[in-house]
Amino acid sequence: MSNHPGGETAAQLDPVETAAGDAVAREAAAREAASREAADTVMKAFGGVRGMVDMTLPGLVFIVTYNITHQVPAAAWAALGLSGLFVVARLARRETVQHAFSGVFGVAIGAWISMKTGKAENFYLPGLLWNVGYAVGLAVSALVRWPMIGLMLGPITGEMFTWRKQNPGRLAAYTKATWAWVVIMGIKPLILFPLYFTHNVNLLGWLKVALGIPPMLLAMYVTWQILLKAPPPIKAQPDDEPDERPARDG
Repeated sequence: MSNHPGGETAAQLDPVETAAGDAVAREAAAREAASREAADTVMKAFGGVRGMVDMTLPGLVFIVTYNITHQVPAAAWAALGLSGLFVVARLARRETVQHAFSGVFGVAIGAWISMKTGKAENFYLPGLLWNVGYAVGLAVSALVRWPMIGLMLGPITGEMFTWRKQNPGRLAAYTKATWAWVVIMGIKPLILFPLYFTHNVNLLGWLKVALGIPPMLLAMYVTWQILLKAPPPIKAQPDDEPDERPARDG
């Protein structure tokens, strides 16, 4: 027993303070782990590296084939065939085909327009228009406080739309991340559209390939960093079951 006044009380409080400190530390660690887990869903939402490759390689095959054959139909069919193989491979492995199908759709439109017009640069026109529309859509979603990054990640993290009203910190993070995507993804059409109008197919094609994966990786990395510092997601709860018990007689 301590000879100092209040020594016994202080000694008794030490375990309590230690336990409280441990609880705070555990809570902080849990929040950090939840934030990291939520941030890690970014790559999954965009199909990962495999999804980006599926959407980038057909454009590379088109420009290579066009340089070899100097025939728009041959290049267009080569790109479309590769996109189809990606879908078949994913189906065989029972993987998600969302990103592969979206790639096939874009390649098919580009192939049809380029063959119809006989202009190789038109193969890339749908992708350029999509980039513009995507950047505009991202900006609008952020302005109306329904940031697209939150709409995409909410179902994956299990929070659905709780970030809208229950978690203002995550709403702010999703809005910030969405604006980052606007800036990064908006650079591509600013560079590529002027080239499209010069009809320089080779430069357009190679730059389109070069600007395929790196900007996506940069945007995902920035989003990941933003979400690491955001509050963890609040999991969405199913609606309460209605009370079906019979009413008691009065």
